[in-house]
Amino acid sequence: MKRALLPSQQRTLTTLGENIKYARLRRDLSSEQIAQRAGISRNTLIKIEKGDEGVAIGYYFRVLAVLGLDKDLMLIAKDDELGRKLQDAKLTVKERASKK
Repeated sequence: MKRALLPSQQRTLTTLGENIKYARLRRDLSSEQIAQRAGISRNTLIKIEKGDEGVAIGYYFRVLAVLGLDKDLMLIAKDDELGRKLQDAKLTVKERASKK
């Protein structure tokens, strides 16, 4: 059974798709050109640009690579502020005996 995305998650995907579309348009490339270079169908590209959750992340990556934006994926979770705070909260400070 497929779980639906939360509305905030769907908005994030929609924004990602729009950003990909704007990047394509700024480069003055047609959807056919991007689809061909990414090795996907034009319909798949249209789904990506709409933020369709059913499209595999690998296809998103292919399109980003064609646009020269694949390195942007390396920024995801790079500075995991919440994760670091949670990790720090679990750390215990061990007391050492004084050296004599």
